Amino acid sequence: MKRITVLLAEDHGIVREGFRKMLELEADLEIVGEAQDGRKATVLARKLRPDVILMDIAMPLLNGLEATRQVLKDLPRTRVLILSAHSDDAYVQNAIASGAAGFLLKQTSANDVCKAIREVSAGKAFFSPAIAGRFNPLQKVLHNHLGQPNRQMAELTSREREVLQLIAEGKANKETAAELGIGIKTVEKHRGHLMEKLRIHDTAGLTRYAIGAGIIESSVQPTIL
Repeated sequence: MKRITVLLAEDHGIVREGFRKMLELEADLEIVGEAQDGRKATVLARKLRPDVILMDIAMPLLNGLEATRQVLKDLPRTRVLILSAHSDDAYVQNAIASGAAGFLLKQTSANDVCKAIREVSAGKAFFSPAIAGRFNPLQKVLHNHLGQPNRQMAELTSREREVLQLIAEGKANKETAAELGIGIKTVEKHRGHLMEKLRIHDTAGLTRYAIGAGIIESSVQPTIL
């Protein structure tokens, strides 16, 4: 029996442990790696080339949506299941737009989580029952690549989305530059482009936008500079 290899990306240790114990009970599923943030998830994905990634939507340094985009650019055969505590329409639509093969609520039953992994590994789409019932045409939308992402978000470059997250997390320009390995002036340039493209002209507004787009969770308490 061929095992389905799984990379688990979740920043909360206790939640990650719960998923690990759940999947270890399944003979056909094998966890090959774990990541506590999106940046590490992209590194491990390229190294381990898993069949499926369970990807938390809101993680520090690099969120699950951007991590999904970056992984699928290099590993188009890997399937990503987005994990979230929220089922807002925008979250689900942005997950589809990022290339995810499905969307799971964290309170989804163990049986459905395992079923989801098997389904997406076989090339199908899967959404938690509560979401699938509300978005009846979602699977058709996904397979036809007709999902409508947030237009403004789609206009941002990968680097701009990374900078947006770090700004929303309360990082100063110097910290953002160090995290991304770029110059402070480059960060300032990206910040300017963000404000121009999103038509938002203050840090508080960028933070609210990031929360609404699912880049960071509303429970995160950033430092507004």
